[in-house]
Formats: sequence, C-alpha cells, structure tokens
Amino acid sequence: MRLGSCFAYGQPGADRGSFANPAYAALLKRDCGLLVGENEMKWQALRPSATRFDFARFDAMMAWATANAMPVRGHNLLWHQPKWMPRWEETHNFGATPVRAAERLLVDHITTVCRRYGTRIPSYDVVNEAVNPADGALYQTALSRAMGGAEPTLDLAFHTARAAAPHAQLVYNDYMSWEPGNATHRAGVLKLLEGFKARGVPVDALGVQSHLVTQGTDTRATIAALDGDWRRFLDAVTGMGYGLVITELDVRDNGLPADIAVRDRGVADFTRGYLDLMFAYPAVRDVLLWGMTDRYSWIEGFEPRKDKVPRRPCPYDSAFKPKPMHAAIAAALTAAPARV
Repeated sequence: MRLGSCFAYGQPGADRGSFANPAYAALLKRDCGLLVGENEMKWQALRPSATRFDFARFDAMMAWATANAMPVRGHNLLWHQPKWMPRWEETHNFGATPVRAAERLLVDHITTVCRRYGTRIPSYDVVNEAVNPADGALYQTALSRAMGGAEPTLDLAFHTARAAAPHAQLVYNDYMSWEPGNATHRAGVLKLLEGFKARGVPVDALGVQSHLVTQGTDTRATIAALDGDWRRFLDAVTGMGYGLVITELDVRDNGLPADIAVRDRGVADFTRGYLDLMFAYPAVRDVLLWGMTDRYSWIEGFEPRKDKVPRRPCPYDSAFKPKPMHAAIAAALTAAPARV
C-alpha cells in the first residue's frame, strides 16, 4: 500500500503547498510514496486555448517528483462539468461537423498529455466528477453537446487514455461519500459504472475522493450509522470488478467544538474508522491526502466554520507539526490486512 498527497507548483520562497517550499517538500519526502498535482494538470491549467498547451508548471512538478523517485498520479484528463472546463471550451465553435471536431479536441488533449509523460504516470483520473449529485444524471458540457451526449464523451476519454497509456490504471473519480444525503449521487455513480462495464469501456477503478465531513462528537455511533449503506455501495463497485483508490482524503471538522484538542481527536477517530472500513477491501492500495498541512488546505476558502476558527482537516497543522490524524492514518495502515 502507498500513502501519497497532492502538491502544487510554486516559485522558490513562495508560501504554498509546493515542491519548491522546503518545509512542505520535507513532509512529502518524509511520508509519501506517491504524489498528485492539485490543479496543474486540469484543462484550465494546461489549455489556455483550443490550439495551445502550457506544460511549464506541471513539467517542473514532474521533474521534482522524478528526481525524488516518486511516481505521480494524473489528475485529471477530463473534469466533466461546465464550470470546471476552460471558458473558451464552453463557448467554442465546433463548426459544421461538431461531432468530429469535438472528438478531435478530446482525443488530441488526452493523447498529448499521456504521451508526454509516458510511464512516469502509472494511474490517471481519466474522468472527474461527471455525475450531478442533485439527480444522479450526467453533466453536459459544450464538448458533450457537440459529441451527441455525455456517455459517448466519457467513453471516448477512457478508450483514448487506454490507447495512449496502455500501462496505466484508468480511474473514474468522484466525491460521492458515506455521509447522509449522498444516496442519489452514489446511485448515479453506480449507474455510470454499470454502463461502462456493459459497453466494454476500459475503466479499472473508482476513485473515492474521501472529502469526509464529521457528523458530531460520538464518532462510534456515527460510523455505525453510516457503515451499512457505504459497504453496500463499495460491495456493488467491487462486485463489478473495479478497483478502489482513495484519491483526495481530508476531513472537515463540522459539528465538533472549537476546542483544538477535542476537534483533533474527533477528526482522528473519524479518519481511523473510515480507513479501517476502506482498508477491509483488498482493492484499496493507494491512499492520497488532499494536502499534508492545514496551512494550504482548500477547505478553509471553500467552507469556513461558522464560529470562524480555522479548519484543521489535514494530518499536519499550520506549523507543520503532526496531529492525531497523522497517527490515526499510520495506525490504520499498520493494521490493514496484507495485500497479495
């Protein structure tokens, strides 16, 4: 099993969760055997226009990872939501033959990225978050509308990735979760995975993002309440033959008091309970954190606490000191059943 984390691009001296920040780089080198770019491989970062790529930042990240003998996951080749595609893509003129033009655009993007990095990237989130949690249906983008639907668009993404990176694990990645209110999202993901299987689409694994949200101070009771539906979902996924990857683990301390010691203990216990459940599935081999330290977590800007105290979602605090969550992850990995 491998533990990894996201990391970012940064100039030397910049206060970022970057390989160029010595304090953050030290955490990556100390704990991680696998990395993933936080944002730098997404279309918005790589594709300033329909006719141009910009690989400068991600190339620098790959060079650092290679120099430190750490493989990098590819995240992602298609984030299939209009708000996360480049603005130019959503207003793009696909011309008189839109299907052919859209296919060319998608195939060129995925082929160019995969061939550039070759076997240095062993696993790709080929498609990210294509299921609308509100109704379980697939999002539509300008690309999919030009191509005649979401299903052919997603299918083409995976077939293209398989042709361009035959060595790689191909993953569908989404944030359906075990917390209450996710049943419709989970059902939509299962329907998508069933469709991939029926159509012979080369999808190897489900990426379970694992942006967890604590539900209160009684961790044991919370986990007992969530356990059944989540196991049934995972059983359905693995029963279809898919692997599992924990791709973006962090924990929001919702429902926990402001007291740091109490919050940190609650987050650690929730993390441990979740990982013990996940690690019971031999399909889980890779676990990636969505940030090593609270200092650079995306969550503070996304969803601040109502009491305004800073979030503590990562295994290290803002001063780069390990928290109980760090020990909980280590203990869960140690206790995990052996993988063959």
